[in-house]
Amino acid sequence: MMKKTEKILEIWHKHFENEEKQYSEFESSDIEYFVGCMLYNHFNFSTALDTMKTIDLAYDFLDSCDEEYDEVMAIVKSIEFDDEKDSIEFLQNFIAQAQKKYSGDELYLLNRLAYHMNGVADRYRSGEEAKKVDFTAPAKANANPLLR
Repeated sequence: MMKKTEKILEIWHKHFENEEKQYSEFESSDIEYFVGCMLYNHFNFSTALDTMKTIDLAYDFLDSCDEEYDEVMAIVKSIEFDDEKDSIEFLQNFIAQAQKKYSGDELYLLNRLAYHMNGVADRYRSGEEAKKVDFTAPAKANANPLLR
């Protein structure tokens, strides 16, 4: 499986070597991050939070991909595991290897992805179901102390 991800990374890094194909604010680590996101979406983890069932790929990245996108997606779809535990470990290993290549600000997106995957893994190991995320703001306390 690692050979497949190596092939994907080779395709994207070669593609983005050409500065004309790079989007604004491009970082080399974006490639590993977006490949991680593609794998995350493909594996469709049962213990992902409702708000994190899929991770959107940036329009700038997708718009810059050209014809290589279909080739990469075919490889991503060919990466299959019989057990969700194996796909979790695979993606965590992919992210860990990617994090070793970069430092400082380049790690921001990879660290975010690692954080989400750690949550998926923790919930999977504990058998815990993903909780719904409640975006409702708590009621504000009344500013008037006599009405509290």
